[in-house]
Amino acid sequence: MENVGGKVIKVLAAIMAIAVLLLVAYTWLVLSWSYSNGERAGYVQKFSHKGFLCKTWEGEMALVSMPGTVAEKFYFTVRDDQVAKQINESIGKRVALVYDQHIGVPSSCFGDTQYFISAIKVVEEPGFTPKATVPAVKP
Repeated sequence: MENVGGKVIKVLAAIMAIAVLLLVAYTWLVLSWSYSNGERAGYVQKFSHKGFLCKTWEGEMALVSMPGTVAEKFYFTVRDDQVAKQINESIGKRVALVYDQHIGVPSSCFGDTQYFISAIKVVEEPGFTPKATVPAVKP
């Protein structure tokens, strides 16, 4: 009888070990494979280092396509402290954030969003100077 109990514990331990290995493999896969990537340009308006156990840099950028339009918000995560430092130094300037989108990350310990920033570029302000009109002269 006691031999059966030992076998059950070994089977449960093997199942738990396989489950943990599958979770680790899945997490590695979703963090290393990017669903999409690109750039978003705008103004970083919120950026903070947050979390109880797993601290990540979380931010919010206002995407403004034209003056006078309503800004769309882009929420993002930064895992690299060097990139976070560059973002902190460029707050208030128009920037382009280079991102990779990772869908299905199993825990917020890796970040609160799907968008992970890998680089930042400070971009020139768009020129919206109106053309001067010359009134027609009547003879």
